[in-house]
Formats: sequence, C-alpha cells, structure tokens
Amino acid sequence: MAEFVIRLADERGRVSEQVQTAASAEELRLRFSHAGYHVFSVKARGGRGLFSKRKVKLEPFLIFNQQFLTLIRAGLPILGSLQMLGKIQKNAHFAGQLEDVSNRVKTGEALSGAFEAQSGFPLMYTTTLLAGERSGNLQEVLERYVNFQRVTLTFRKKLITSLIYPSVLVALVIGLMTFMFTFVIPKFAELFEQLGSKLPTLTLYLLNFGKWLQHSILYIIIVALAVAFGLWRFALTDRGRDIIDVIRVRMPVLGKIWLKYQVALFARTLSTLLTGGLPLVPSLETAAKSISSRRVSKAVMNSIVTVREGKSLADSLQRTTVFPGLATEMIQVGEQTGALPQMLNSVAEFFEEDVATALTAALALIEPIILIFMGLVVVIILISLYLPIFSMGQAPTGQ
Repeated sequence: MAEFVIRLADERGRVSEQVQTAASAEELRLRFSHAGYHVFSVKARGGRGLFSKRKVKLEPFLIFNQQFLTLIRAGLPILGSLQMLGKIQKNAHFAGQLEDVSNRVKTGEALSGAFEAQSGFPLMYTTTLLAGERSGNLQEVLERYVNFQRVTLTFRKKLITSLIYPSVLVALVIGLMTFMFTFVIPKFAELFEQLGSKLPTLTLYLLNFGKWLQHSILYIIIVALAVAFGLWRFALTDRGRDIIDVIRVRMPVLGKIWLKYQVALFARTLSTLLTGGLPLVPSLETAAKSISSRRVSKAVMNSIVTVREGKSLADSLQRTTVFPGLATEMIQVGEQTGALPQMLNSVAEFFEEDVATALTAALALIEPIILIFMGLVVVIILISLYLPIFSMGQAPTGQ
C-alpha cells in the first residue's frame, strides 16, 4: 500500500485535497469516482517519478498527439499505438516518458492516470483525456485537444516571430555601444594624450567613461550574470511570479497586450474543456492553472466561488474587474443562448486578432525609437571625439 494525494470535487463543486492510502493511483481514482466525486488528479505522495523534472516541449508533443490520433482512427489499440510512437521518438526523455506510460497502461491503469503520473504534461491534457475516457469518446476529445494545441502553438509562433527583429536590433545596439566604448574610444584617448592638448569637458567625460568601462567590462558581465541568475531564481518563487506578473500587466502598451493574450488563452482552454464534456467548475479550475498570468489565474479561481453560489460565469468574471468588458459581455450572450463553448471560441479568436494587431503596432513604434536612440548616442560620441580635432584645426598657428 502507498500514500497518494488526491484532489477532488463533490457533487456541489467544492474542491478539496486529501491524503489516502491505496494499492495504486487507479484504484484510488475508481474508489472516489464510484462514490460520486469528480477526481482531478492522483499523485504519489513525496515525489512524482523519474521524469518529473522536465516539461515536454509543445511542438514534439503536438506531433505526437497528431500521430496518436491518426493511429487510433485507423483502429490500432491504445497500448500498441503508444509503444509504436515511443520507439520512433528522437528525444530520449520524451521516449522514456512514453515507455513509462505504456507500462502503466499495460498493467491496467487508465491513459489519463498514466500521463498524469509523468508530471511533465499539461494539466489540461490529462484532464481532457479523463473526460474522454469517462464519456467513452476519447477519439473526439483528443481531436479537439489537437486542434486547440495547433492553434495555440501557431499563435505563439507568430508572437515570437514578431519579437525577433526588435530583439536583434537591441542586441546590435548593445554590441555597437560596447565596441565603441571598449575599443574605439580608448584609441582616441591614446591619441589625445600624445597630442597633449586641452580637451573639452564632454570629451573628458566620454574618455573617462570609456577607460572605466574597458577595465571593468569583465566585472560588469559577472555582476550582470549574477543578477540575472538571482532574478531567475526569484522568479521561480510564488512571490517572484506575483511581482513579475504585476510588472507585466502594468507595463505601458505591452501590459494590455499581455492581459488580452492571457484572456484569449483562458477562453480557448475553457471552450475546449467544456466541449470535451467536463463540468463548468472543474473546467474553470483547469483553465486557471493552464495560463501564465497569476492575476488572471487568481481572478478565475475567485470567480469559481460565486459560480458555485449560482451566479453566472459572466457576472462572476465581471466582479473580478480583471477581464475586459467585451469578454464578459460575449460570455454572457453565450450563456443566455446555450452556446457558451462556441462563444468562448469567438472570444479567443477576437482577442488573439486584437493582440496580433496591437503587437504589430507597438513594434512598429518601438523599432524607430530604438534606431533614433542609437543614432543620438552615436552622434554624441562622434561629436565628443572629433570636437578636440576641430578645436586644434581652428587654433592660431602661432600658438
């Protein structure tokens, strides 16, 4: 017998977490399912297995699910499909995960429980598989998840592609400034020292800064790396994630874009879960855990309390004051017409298009600002370096 941590909800939607003893995770899941509970997850207490430290990458995971769905449609058994796909995986970590999943399924464990035991797969994926198993329509539910994942990955790639050019531009600016201050300016400093002429104040400041940067560049890099490592470690804590999310949301222009992107992701996730047959409250919990923004996630979790009290989803989300008014109005129409999953898809599509448009406009504004800044810095440096030469050329020949 082993100890497991089980997360479940009763018939009134109240969620709780308990520590129970059972021979296996599947036995514990079935025990509470037969008792009328909705089981979210069952995990071994004190650890999550050999492959728990790394998350699966989205792109190979999408390819795997497309192949898995194709094999199931062709009539192959689930176990045989898993074993076949596990053998062709190039990533050793992912192949090991699929092998462990196959072994668990072979011993009678449910597919959703086998994937959940790896702890590297999205919560939405294991929840979707569980809904498909309970409804007896795993193929259709898996197809919806593949479509969701494909749309999400495509949109994410578009965002990353949009950010490549500004990132390269910033890197070039930093590289150019570093080269000028650590190589070009010290050369001019040696020239001016040989001439022995009196230098303008602006030139002196520039030369002194260049000398200091040349001698300190190694220490600056070490300090910058140490600070970056410290911020990365801090970002892994709950407090760090909260602070970073607040900064993201409050950023001018980009903050609204980030918030809309998270709302779109939430709407598409919730739509996929509801279409798969999950009840509203468990779907909201899973959707809240599937998004990056702590602020939006907490708002969704807070809305669950009022949804349990009988309030509509639109009213519950509106009370959080986080969701845009247009999103809650569209959700309200979906609830009134009985087409909430379809309306949530419309919300996602609208905000995804809005994010893409706003991001394009923001980047179109940022790029010239970077170029202007770089041009001003270069002009100031050139003026500072050539001003003494101009002064010497204008000096009287008798001096």
